[in-house]
Amino acid sequence: MPLLFIGIDPNTGSEESATIWVDHANRELIFQGRKPGQELTAECAATEVPGHAKGVPDHEAVVRIPARMVHMIREACDAIERDAV
Repeated sequence: MPLLFIGIDPNTGSEESATIWVDHANRELIFQGRKPGQELTAECAATEVPGHAKGVPDHEAVVRIPARMVHMIREACDAIERDAV
């Protein structure tokens, strides 16, 4: 099943494109966003999260999604929940 495109940052430029999709087959939300830079990545990696080791594993990434896309994130959550019924 192909990804369901939910939306792209309405303020996107030719070089940026924060985007949200739903992957119904794997029951996942897919986010494309800006890389956070070394300082923020280090801050995330140093933050203690109960039940998890510190750090960002090599197979994971931290991305930035603009707050103006919250309604798209909600739409993606609704789309994946509808599929669960």
